[in-house]
Amino acid sequence: MKKMQVWLGVCLLVVVMALSGCSTTKEASGGTSGEAGNGGVTKLVFWTFVDAHQKFYESMAEQWNQNHPDQQIELEATTIPYDDMHTKLLLALQSGVGAPDLVDIEQSKFPNFMKGVPQLVDLTDMIQPELNNIVQSRVEIYSKEGKYYGIDYHVGATVMYYNRDSLNQAGVNADDIKTWSDFEQAGKQVLEKTGKPMITFEGNGNWSWWPAISQQKSDQVDADGNVTVNAPINIETMKFFQKMVQEGVAAVAPGAGHDTEEYFGYMDKGSAAAVFMPFWFMNRFTDHIPDLKGKMIIRPMPAWEEGGNRSAGMGGTATSITNQSASIELAEQFLAYAKLSKEGNIQIWKQLGFDPIRTDVWTDAAMKESNKYTDYFGDDIFDTLLEVKDEIAPVHIREKSPEVFDAVRNKAMPEIFINMKDPEQVLNDVQAELTR
Repeated sequence: MKKMQVWLGVCLLVVVMALSGCSTTKEASGGTSGEAGNGGVTKLVFWTFVDAHQKFYESMAEQWNQNHPDQQIELEATTIPYDDMHTKLLLALQSGVGAPDLVDIEQSKFPNFMKGVPQLVDLTDMIQPELNNIVQSRVEIYSKEGKYYGIDYHVGATVMYYNRDSLNQAGVNADDIKTWSDFEQAGKQVLEKTGKPMITFEGNGNWSWWPAISQQKSDQVDADGNVTVNAPINIETMKFFQKMVQEGVAAVAPGAGHDTEEYFGYMDKGSAAAVFMPFWFMNRFTDHIPDLKGKMIIRPMPAWEEGGNRSAGMGGTATSITNQSASIELAEQFLAYAKLSKEGNIQIWKQLGFDPIRTDVWTDAAMKESNKYTDYFGDDIFDTLLEVKDEIAPVHIREKSPEVFDAVRNKAMPEIFINMKDPEQVLNDVQAELTR
């Protein structure tokens, strides 16, 4: 009897351990099942913090399955709040347990995942053959030591959005504005004729500063990761912009940012004649500023000198593959299909309204087909992008970048544009604080 009890106890222990092992395996894979038993369907888990990105990948999974009957995938996509998702991913990669197959990582967070040995899959072999077809700077920002670890949705080319009615009222032709000096003079004319500022700048953001210094091949952090907030070009740029505010040619955006309800209402009334923002800002106009439909046009940014760059690639989100995936090869094939193929890039424009990283699709007839963006801005949107495609310098995203972004956004910009303090002193102070 006693032997029987011992035997039963051993059996029970084996069963418990087996069940525990099954549970641990599932957790370690983040719910990734690899090759499933039913019909050879492979489950891939995808995390994002943008609902539209989730819908895009779900639609691409449907198209993949239609075109690859022998490599069916079941995409389990989840949208998680921004901070929660990045924190959850970092913990999963550090612990070696619970990461998804595919994941979106926002540009300013990406350096956190490049520390030490990256726990993301090296995508160099799939990206390298496409480098001649894409804007290379949009994969370089997700690289380390010459290896690529993520693929962006878009270029994020910064453009100037002009209110054509306001310019016409002032007798200004947007196509005559070639340099920032031209822009300032046109702004004075707009102010005189309409009583409205030519442009708005953010009081607590990065978008009224970073594209402007990037145009001039400067940055907030250099290629070696050194903080360069107070570089001479950066100081002179902010002095010039602050002067325009003092002249009334520019105004600080209501709500202090370009992504606030106060600003949307302000622009909807035609209260300013222009703003420069990345290409992805188009959907703010279409979705939040409806009364300017048919009145807005998209043109290159003014250059700082004749022949200078007229754009800058800003913002972005990379899709990466984690090293915990049980189906890395299939995940790579699917990611290339969604983000590197011509069809995938056309769908990025059609579904998300982004400027895809493959510039060879910018001339495709599909880019002029009627949609909410062409209805709002006209069908020459990609004509403007083709003008500047070779003028989009790479930005530097390094380990120090997230801290620098916060300091610029929360201290430098409010001091310069709201409190109207001397830009040189402000940027010197921020530089000193960041390099202690």
